[in-house]
Amino acid sequence: MEVRTILWPTDLSKNSIKAAKHVSSLALKYEAKVILLYVGVDLLSYFRAYGDPSKDQLEHFQTWELKQAKKQLETVCAKELKACPNIEVRLVQGDAAAEILKMVKETKADMVVLTSHGRGQEDLDQKSADFGSVAKKVLASCPVPVHLVNPYTA
Repeated sequence: MEVRTILWPTDLSKNSIKAAKHVSSLALKYEAKVILLYVGVDLLSYFRAYGDPSKDQLEHFQTWELKQAKKQLETVCAKELKACPNIEVRLVQGDAAAEILKMVKETKADMVVLTSHGRGQEDLDQKSADFGSVAKKVLASCPVPVHLVNPYTA
């Protein structure tokens, strides 16, 4: 199997950052490019309970969120992926699983590395036999191999 491009989607949670060692190791082994992907929160899926935000409110929050995420991703790159010479950061908005699958095709990624549980699962005291919702969807539909990392043992 030839791996030239590795897609690492992260929600910047403690769990998802635990995949960094795997990403770095695989990138070095295959001399692969790493695409670090952050998918911003799909606010419209939350706002229905509170009413629809104005376009300006939505854009303001999305701009702020992506700006903050970019800063954190730069820190992750410097700290966790310093051994990887070829890194590209991508920031998008939408449904996490759908955007990850879209990015696989868009970037022609050869492999996806993600954790079995991300945001919302950080405080579990025990290992869950079930995967998180994003991991489930990606595993079910991804056209390339998925390297799944258990954050509770990583």
